[in-house]
Amino acid sequence: MNDKPLVIAPAQGGFGQVGRNLLRNPMICIGIGFIVVAIVLIILGQWIIPNDPLLVNMSDRLLSPSLQYPLGTDHLGRCLFSRLLEGARTTLGTSFLFILIVVSIGVPIGLFSGYRGGIVDSVLMRITDGLGAVPEFLLAIAVAGFLGPGLLQVMLAICFVKWIGYARLVRGIVLSEREKEYVLASIVAGSGTWAVISRHLFRQIASPLAVMASLDVGRMILLISMLSYLGLGTQPPSPEWGAMLSDGRPYFQAAPQLMIYPGLSIFIIVLACNLLSDGLRDKLDVRNRT
Repeated sequence: MNDKPLVIAPAQGGFGQVGRNLLRNPMICIGIGFIVVAIVLIILGQWIIPNDPLLVNMSDRLLSPSLQYPLGTDHLGRCLFSRLLEGARTTLGTSFLFILIVVSIGVPIGLFSGYRGGIVDSVLMRITDGLGAVPEFLLAIAVAGFLGPGLLQVMLAICFVKWIGYARLVRGIVLSEREKEYVLASIVAGSGTWAVISRHLFRQIASPLAVMASLDVGRMILLISMLSYLGLGTQPPSPEWGAMLSDGRPYFQAAPQLMIYPGLSIFIIVLACNLLSDGLRDKLDVRNRT
């Protein structure tokens, strides 16, 4: 990943033209392709799953791929392909949902804090500084200790601090843009707060927000899988890629596919998110247009 600050060029043309320019980048195309496939699996998964992902059949345990079981079965005779598809709905669906939640929290706070400034900005930033001092993973473990293991409890704890990064990003952009001539001219012309934000400021935060969100989807997938692997997230028998990795660990030598399939799924989707984030950053950063 390129960690230098993102400098966004002013938007040129309509959204259609911007979209066509972005799709000329192969990294963006590859990332979008895999993510679209993942979204289709989330939406249509319940109709294309060939077998019950929770059905235990010990007489069919550790079978090789066949027409009935496209990827074989696990140590309890459950269809691996069905569990991978159902696990995609859990892992990816939860990641997309919680990114949407933290964006919905962080963006309004950052807009309000940066635009109003003064005491409002100072109070909100002190709150974010205090919450941001707690690492996400440690907070998740602490919540699991108090409330018991479970994906909902852990992810709510993560969302409690995850919005801070978005609030700081948006606030920084708004602080740099609100004193510029085009914003001041709009205010002098009689535009209200919402009109200034929606017409001018939101267009400036949309691009860096897309870069950050696409990268955070991959991070959230890794975090969910890691917590489930440790037994703090999704609980058996619900299929989830990290939990499938944990279930297959004792059988790695005899049946490595139990860990290879979910591990490869995590790798591909996280790689797609990183490719999309890097592609958006390279395409939108004006310093790369030399």
